[in-house]
Amino acid sequence: MKHKIKKGDFVQITTGKDSGKKGRVIKVFPKSGRALVEGINFVRKHSRPTSADKQGGIMQMEKPISYSNMMFFCMKCSKPTRLGVKVLQDGTKTRYCMKCNEIAEVK
Repeated sequence: MKHKIKKGDFVQITTGKDSGKKGRVIKVFPKSGRALVEGINFVRKHSRPTSADKQGGIMQMEKPISYSNMMFFCMKCSKPTRLGVKVLQDGTKTRYCMKCNEIAEVK
């Protein structure tokens, strides 16, 4: 299923341990329906010492989170919202905030 969340979007987490936090989407995984969000869903990974990494130990890293647990955060109206798609006069498609009807730009 195709989702409207794209790389660079600012999203708010709606459920889970990071509920209410906001962050920017770093990478999108469309096949698994997940996205990697900056500063969200930190997990601890235990790594064994190797020839490359002599130290080993416990590392902290971000893991992808499901699309269903996040919403696009509109900067204009400062609310989490759904996105709609409009066809403009010149024939291009664009995403817009369904609460304030402003065009959603990816930065």
